[in-house]
Amino acid sequence: MKTDLRWIAAGLLIQLSMSAHAGAGLETVPVQYREVAQTYSAEGVVEATRQSTVSAQISGRVKEVDFDIGDHVKKGQIILRIDESEADQALAGSEAQLRQAEAALQNAKLNYERSLQLFEQKFISQSALDKALSDYKMAQAQAAASAAGEKQSALARSYTSVIAPYSGVVSARMVEMGEMVMVGKPLMTGFDPSQMRVIVSVPQYKMGDIGQHPKVTVEVPSLSRWIKAASVVVQPAADMRTHSTQVKVTLPDNEKGLYPGMFARAHFEIGKTSKLLVPATAVVHRGEVVAVYVVDEKGAISLRQVRTSDEGTENEVEILSGLNPGERVAVDAVKAGMSLKQSK
Repeated sequence: MKTDLRWIAAGLLIQLSMSAHAGAGLETVPVQYREVAQTYSAEGVVEATRQSTVSAQISGRVKEVDFDIGDHVKKGQIILRIDESEADQALAGSEAQLRQAEAALQNAKLNYERSLQLFEQKFISQSALDKALSDYKMAQAQAAASAAGEKQSALARSYTSVIAPYSGVVSARMVEMGEMVMVGKPLMTGFDPSQMRVIVSVPQYKMGDIGQHPKVTVEVPSLSRWIKAASVVVQPAADMRTHSTQVKVTLPDNEKGLYPGMFARAHFEIGKTSKLLVPATAVVHRGEVVAVYVVDEKGAISLRQVRTSDEGTENEVEILSGLNPGERVAVDAVKAGMSLKQSK
């Protein structure tokens, strides 16, 4: 592998020494120092602001699974059904007990009203009236208890249909059709893709530079995207083991392509600095060698090896060595390479 890299490097050195007068039609920019934001970078993980696992609130057999991993679910949709046969029987029994209690309450009420009239006419004693009143109040309490039991059975019946608490995407499914579930059994996990954030840990010695209200830009390397943070929350506590503070960087709503667990990098602005920058499109990578196409005053193109920094901006790359301020480079490295080949 080292031999191959030497041959690649040797070939590039030959190319670096060659030039051609073919840069007349190329777009170029001058290499110059510019004041840009000085940043501190911290690696983190993307997570959903709203992510939850729904669990069984009633025991029974799963009879229907309407969604699977990756499916989009709207708020209020039924995602899973549990067999309601037992719940139906319990509800029917509660309804029957409620009707019986209501009938007993009506009878106790009529008996009390009759007893009250007889007492006023002095046909019954005070103790008999008190007994009728006591029976009436007992019937009222029994009716109230039966009504509560009926509502509880109806609520338990509703638990057989598992409903999505918010619109989102199913990220995990823990049950299969026909499986017996108990109360508390996790069924499905989902998250809301419209509200995402990045969680990073910042060392305590950097918290003074970052401050409590930092400006943050999030880089998602896998998507080649830079995103300005919508808001930033610095947790008012530090980890005792790592001596770092957790920072939650909330992203703008409806950022496409993001999902929990993705790698991200948060760039905290901590000041200003001067850097030698070129457009990212001007940099070409060949193996382990990094180069740019330099165009001189006569339009001659030459490929020159440079050393770059990991720091930069969304569309620019910092040059550490290989270029001098004032030199011009081709903005489009691909077009510059084609022009150089055609001119030979």
